[in-house]
Amino acid sequence: MFQEALNYPRNGDSAVKNVAIGGILLFLSFLFVPTFFILGYVVRSLRYVLDGIEEPPAFDEWGELFMDGLKAFAIGLVYSFVPTVLVLVTLFAGGVSLGLSGPGEGNLAFGLVAVVAVLATVVVSLLVAYVLPAAIVAWVRTDSLGAAFSPDELRVLAFSKTYATGWAVAVGISLLGGIAVGVLNAVLIGALLAPFVTFYANVAGAHAIGSAVREMPAVEDGSENSVTQPTA
Repeated sequence: MFQEALNYPRNGDSAVKNVAIGGILLFLSFLFVPTFFILGYVVRSLRYVLDGIEEPPAFDEWGELFMDGLKAFAIGLVYSFVPTVLVLVTLFAGGVSLGLSGPGEGNLAFGLVAVVAVLATVVVSLLVAYVLPAAIVAWVRTDSLGAAFSPDELRVLAFSKTYATGWAVAVGISLLGGIAVGVLNAVLIGALLAPFVTFYANVAGAHAIGSAVREMPAVEDGSENSVTQPTA
């Protein structure tokens, strides 16, 4: 799976063109709008892989790319609220403890609450990072944004060992890409190449997750380790 995912962005005659366009868009992501096209392309790549198409998509139908990217961004934004709300609620509880206790006891209670908040936020953030790709997959498979937040859809994916393997491969590729970017950033010309490496890693990661989900057996008995196959 790792090797196939790593080679995926290089498949097809338009591979160099796709990586070039993706890298340029990522380089311009500080303008914010290009980010939606990047996300849209990653979503389209995921859709292709789920449909069994082993050649990366082209950068075309830009309106569709933009809308897919906007939807993916919206899903990610909603999920990012979870750790944020957790921090706010925990700190609020700490503030209440501080108000109800004496100066010494209140400071200690608030400190403990702050530590718990940090630990809880780290754990929840990792869970969100694990579930978010599953939410994107659920939306892409069903073409329904509601599926990205459906407990039934997410449970089937998140508790699958196959999905977990694909997610781990995607994370591994992302880490390798991060290391490569770090090395490239050490020199000026390398820093210019960093967006292209990051784009390549994102597309390869989409293949890892998409191919993993595609390998999951179809739902026949409602078991947690099953998932419906995507339609072409």
